This record gives sequence, C-alpha cells and structure tokens, in this order.
Amino acid sequence: MSERAGKRGGAGGGGRGRGRTGTDGENGIVEAEATMRRLVVVGYGPTAYRLVETLTGRGFDGRITVLGEEPRPAYDRVALTSYLAGRSAEDLTYPVPEGVVLRLGSAVTAIDRQGRTVTTADGHAEPYDVLVLATGSSPFVPPVPGRDLDGCFVYRTIDDLDAIRGASRGATAGVVIGGGLLGLEAADALRGLGLDTHVVEMGGWLMPRQVDSGGGAVLRGHVEALGLRVHTGAGVAEIVAGPDGRVAGLVKPDGETVEAQVVVFSAGVRPRDELARAGGLAVGERGGIAVDDGMRTSDPAIYAIGECALHDGVVHGLVGPCFTMAEVAADRIMGGGAVFTRADPSTKLKLLGVEVAQFGAMDGALDVTFMDPVTGVYQKLFVSDDARTLLGGICVGDATPYTTLKPFVGRELPGTPGELLFTGGPADTDLPDDAQVCSCNNVTHGEICRAIAEQGLTDVAEIKACTRAGTTCGSCVPMLKQILVKSGVEVSKALCEHFAHSRAELFDIVRVRGITTFSQLIAEHGTGRGCDICKPVVASILASLGTGHILDGEQAALQDTNDRFLANIQRNGTYSVVPRIPGGEITPDKLIVIGEVARDFGLYTKITGGQRIDLFGARVEQLPLIWKRLVDAGFESGHAYGKALRTVKSCVGSTWCRYGVQDSVGLAIALELRYRGLRSPHKLKSAVSGCARECAEARGKDFGVIATEQGWNLYVGGNGGFTPRHADLFASDLSTDELIRVIDRFLMFYIRTADRLQRTSAWLENQGLDYVKQVVLEDSLGICAELEAQMERHVAGYADEWRAVLEDPDRLRRFVSFVNAPGTPDPSIAFETEREQVKPVLIPLEAVRS
Repeated sequence: MSERAGKRGGAGGGGRGRGRTGTDGENGIVEAEATMRRLVVVGYGPTAYRLVETLTGRGFDGRITVLGEEPRPAYDRVALTSYLAGRSAEDLTYPVPEGVVLRLGSAVTAIDRQGRTVTTADGHAEPYDVLVLATGSSPFVPPVPGRDLDGCFVYRTIDDLDAIRGASRGATAGVVIGGGLLGLEAADALRGLGLDTHVVEMGGWLMPRQVDSGGGAVLRGHVEALGLRVHTGAGVAEIVAGPDGRVAGLVKPDGETVEAQVVVFSAGVRPRDELARAGGLAVGERGGIAVDDGMRTSDPAIYAIGECALHDGVVHGLVGPCFTMAEVAADRIMGGGAVFTRADPSTKLKLLGVEVAQFGAMDGALDVTFMDPVTGVYQKLFVSDDARTLLGGICVGDATPYTTLKPFVGRELPGTPGELLFTGGPADTDLPDDAQVCSCNNVTHGEICRAIAEQGLTDVAEIKACTRAGTTCGSCVPMLKQILVKSGVEVSKALCEHFAHSRAELFDIVRVRGITTFSQLIAEHGTGRGCDICKPVVASILASLGTGHILDGEQAALQDTNDRFLANIQRNGTYSVVPRIPGGEITPDKLIVIGEVARDFGLYTKITGGQRIDLFGARVEQLPLIWKRLVDAGFESGHAYGKALRTVKSCVGSTWCRYGVQDSVGLAIALELRYRGLRSPHKLKSAVSGCARECAEARGKDFGVIATEQGWNLYVGGNGGFTPRHADLFASDLSTDELIRVIDRFLMFYIRTADRLQRTSAWLENQGLDYVKQVVLEDSLGICAELEAQMERHVAGYADEWRAVLEDPDRLRRFVSFVNAPGTPDPSIAFETEREQVKPVLIPLEAVRS
C-alpha cells in the first residue's frame, strides 16, 4: 500500500542522496550492490518515488521494476485534500521516471528470499537482486462496534476520497475520529463538502503530538470559530446504524450521541510489515521492519524505507525522514556509504487556515510563552536552564518565528527568548553552515550558500531547482529569500512572469503614461497574456487611478471573484451583501429596510466588527434586486468585497459620552465618505476614538485617529490578522483640516508604493516610519501636492458601484445563476441550501455568572 505523505510521511518532490558518508562493515557484509542489475521496489508511494527518482538521476544502470498496489502512479499526498476542492488526480500525480518498469495494481503477496523473487496476487513472479520494501503504513481503525458499517471510511488514498465524496451527497453531518494533523485535514475536507462536522479526540487537546495543552486550547478556538464541533478527552463506545443499515451516528462513552452519516477514522497508522514478517525478516515488537543505518534489513539484499521501516526503535511518519531514508538507500544501492542518523521532527503547516508549527523538543528546563487570546496566537520557546540554548518551540496562529528560529535548535540563541518571540526571530543573524534550512529535503544553510555562489543562482526558483529546498511544504521559502539577500544577490522584484516590474513601478507606468487598459499595459510593458497574479493587481491599479467602473470592458475579466459580482462569495456558493453605514450611524428607517430585505430574501444577518450589518445567503441573480431595495433607501456599496476602504469605526464621542473631547462620530462619517471606494493594494480599515480611552480601537487600524484636547492624534500601520501590530503615532494635535490632508498623503503614498497584497503594517515596516514621515509630513520628495490632487480626483469622481450596475443593462446581464436562462429563474427550479444558517449559541445566565 502506498505511504501516507506530506507532514505525515513521504510527500512528493525529488531529492538528492544525503546523509553522513563512511564505510560500512556491519555483520561483515561487503557492499556490492553497485554491480546489481535487477532492482525491485514494492510499493509506489511518494517515498518510493523519491528513491526511484534519486537512482535514475544518479545514473543507475540496472533494471528498476516498481510493483504498486494502487491502480495509479505515485501522487502528492500532501495535497490530497485539494483533490476534493477541485484538483484532478492528474494534477497530483508525479511523472514516471524514464526507464522504470511500473506495474500498477500489483499487490505483492510473498517474498522468496532463497530464490530472490517476489510474487504478486495474480501469480506473477518478479526476480530481484536488490529488493526495496516501501509498503508504507495502513490506517488504524479502533475496534469499536459498528466500524464496518456502510458510511465508515479512512482518509488515505484518492479512492478513499472518492468514496467519502460520494457518501457526502445527501448527508448532513460527518464526524472524524482523531484530532491529529490528518484528522483536522479530514475535518476540513468534510466541512468543504458541506457537512456539519465533529472532531472526536481521545487526548486532552487537538494535535497532541505537535502542540501542548496551551497551544491545543488556542487551536481549538480557531477550529470552533469555523463552525466545527470539537470533543476532546472523548472516545467512541459504538457507531450506530439507522433504519437503512447505514451509519447514523456514534455514541461516546458518556452516552452522548453525535449524529453523523459519514464517519472518518484518523486515529493513527500502523507500519505495513506483513510481507517482512511472512518472509522471516526481523521486525519490531510493536511493528515495523527493522533496518540499520543504511536502511538495510536483516537480509542484506533487502532494504526498507518510509513508514514501514523501524530505525533505532522508531517508525518515522514525517516527510523529511522518509525522503532521507529513500536517499540513503539509493546511495547504498549505488555503492556509497551514506547513513541515516537522525530525524528532524519539525512541522509547519496551515490547517483550516490556521498556522501551526513545532520544532525541536517540546520540553525544556525553562520555557517562554506568549499568548494573545484575542487574536488566537500562542507561541512558546523551550530553552536550557541558563536560557541560552534553544531546545524547541511551538507556534499556533502565527508561525513567524519558525523559519528563523528552527535552525538554532541545539545552538546558542542570538538574543533573549522574549525578544526573539516578539521580533519573529534573528533575521539578520548569520546561520552556521550546518544549520538545517529545509527539513523536508534535509538541505543545510551551507549547501544553499554554496549553490548560490557556485551556480550563480539569482532567485528562489533556481534555488529550489538546484537544491530541492522549499519544493515540498514550502515553509522554508521565506528563509531562502533571506539567504539570497544576505548572499549579495539582488532579488527580482518582478510582479510575475508577465511583468518584470514591481507593483509600484507598474502603478507609476500606468499613472504617468495614462494607460487605461490591461491589454495596452501588457503589450507595451509585459509579455504573454497575463495570469491570476498580475490581472487583479492591474485591475486594482486602474481602479485606484479612476479609469472607470470595474465591470466596464475588459476590466471585468481582470477581477477576482468578489469584485466580479460586487459581493463576497461564501463557502456554499452564495454571496453576502454589506451596505455602507458610515461611522456606524444609522436611522431607524434604514434599520427597518435592512430587516425587511433580510426577511424577504431569507438572508442571515450579522453585525460586523466594523459597525455594519452583513446579509448572507444571496444568490447571484438576487444581488441586483437586493441592491435596488437598499439603494432606494439611501444605502450604497460598503466595498466589503474589494481591496479598498472597508469601514471607519467610531465611538459615540462628545455627542453622548461624558468623557468625549471631540466629535468622533462626525469625523468618522466624514472620513468614510471621503475615502469610500478608494482601491488599494489591500483592504483598509480605520477608526476614530473620541478620547484617550480608545473605545473605537483606533490603534489596531491601518489609520486611526484619537481625539485630544487640542485636536487629533493620527496613528498608522496597525493591523489585525495572524501578526497583529499596534499602529505608530504619526502626528499629534492636528486640526481637522490638517488631519485630512495628512491622511490623504499617507494613503496615496501607500497606494503608489506598496507591493501586491501588502497591508499597511508590512509596508510601513519595509519603508520605515521615519522615512514615511519625511515624505508625508516634510514633503522630502516634493510629491505631496500631487498626492493631495490625486485624492481630490478620487473624491470628485466617486460613484456608487451598486447604483452604476443597476443603471446599466449591459452590466446587469452578468448577474445570472444560469447563463442559458438569464431572466427570472424558472419557478419550478428549487434552490436547496446544503447547510443550515448559523444559529447563536445560548449560554445559561448561571454559567456566565459562574
């Protein structure tokens, strides 16, 4: 059976033979494999693919035969869940190395060590001189009653996913047994299939092998915020059937029943060593084919690699160790002396949109912890008793420290643990040559630096191709960029393969030359037809410069999905509508209209954090009908769908609050109306607080204003997200006119110079606060008059995008659910919702008080 890959073991890519080299005289065995001609590999998962690719890449001159149990070639199991999201099996499949004989659907049933042959289920006998067992592992299914019912699955292969997808049609709920890495991946898959999803984990918290209890608690908060229901410290007493004999749910030991029509087991794996056992090879007491440092079994003609192999009492399931095993075995087969010495347990991934990372040990004499329950960030470093040596770390919600701190495991820290956590790591510190940068492919800092110098590498893509660093999980790519810069290489600022210019350079080209279309820009300054990177960027630039409605002409084809329909697409394919409510101020009549629209169209309503009301569940053809009702009542687009100004939040200020010193509501409304519709590299949020008590949370916004007795203080560069940043004080005690003039300049300078999808926080850190102050406040570049004029043109040219669509029949034609039935939907067509609306969770008052 093929191996489980990715962060669970052996994901795809290629690799070079690696490991410590030396002579091997164990058991008096003479290395003669280089003269062998018939190599047989049993199993064709990613680890087997890595072995075969390494051998062919090094010029193995014998005959390689691969016997795969699955009916398809090896594929990337890291990306297995993406198969349910629309990727094809062909997208995931690795190319078959040239010259390899591949027999698929050929399960091996026996090994004849005396005659050196293996026999397949169809009776075929394949002779070998060297045999490599890469049989992987099999899912562990706990022996609970009902586990064999129709509707129970494992999450292992493409065939498994096909079966799960089929069973999900008509189902409403699913449960995953196991809250580890693969279990959460399976839960995300069920959620994507439209099922109300439960996760049952026997341990006290999620991902107990990767994070501690604190990290598990934060991770649980992220997972539950997505609508999944988590049951920790819980087992399964029984899986019960419904009247049709299929799965209807499971019963926990405490008697609670969890309804589900689909059950997925993800409770761990067991090494597939049955062939080795039957053939008389040495195996571990708890499973696994025993191998030495050269991946050789108790029979010198047989090797074992990947999740079926037991090395030094450990079965490895992570991608890095599995690939290293394959490379060590390839080196030995070619006559080398590489040895498998240690395994890096480091893991960095993004599950359900949440960053999780673990590196080194999960304990130490001392630990330093940072936790922000508001944004869901948990980071911990384990250090020696003198706090100088890094032993390991855990990150949940924000894995920024992982890339730069992981290479320092076992080494002296370049700063105090607290400083390193808050700065994200020692970006400017030289790494030792033997520090591992890519754990998936076991590539060190020294190897990357030598490749850059000797091969003349100039970008990350070339580093990947030359060293294979960053080709598997990609978590080390930011470090590769840093190494390039520190090597003195000028890193390309090209937006994509179609434009050699950066976003800022393209902005100036469009602005100075008066370009109004993408086709003109790419014809004069680019190549090819464009891609999903450059098209939305150019669309944003054109919108920022006021070149017309975003759905006019060819601009419509450049937009992302949300901008294409002026609404936010949701997970079930419907859209949400967010009318603008400047400063959060709204009349009773307008509130009534929103309520009536939500009622008449059956929409779910939610008050957002930006003091607006979000209406969920609209179909495409309903959007203009909803907008018409809202526009007639005086509402306009809130641009919740665009990289533009979203909201200007406010407290009640001096109008009502006894502490307020300025009219925060009035200023918030004025700012929101001034900057509404302003397109930018990323979304913009703002707030105005009427006093220093900061009830509007202005210091967490891209630009925030706090009232003083003398005027207004302006703060810039604050963002939420996985890396929250407080805004910096930019200017103090400004009059209202001065404040607006400074904000005009700041926003236009950001729009001109920021990179693609760069928030103001990252842009400000790159530019430097002092430099931006010099440009905006002191006019050091002499462009402030131009920035102000550009903003005035935006204000003068603003038009509501919803109203503009309603007034244009050509634009309205795109808002249809069925392209062959553009009018009112046939009344005989029934639209069924696959998921019920989110219901509020009611907490008893007694529980709140306690």
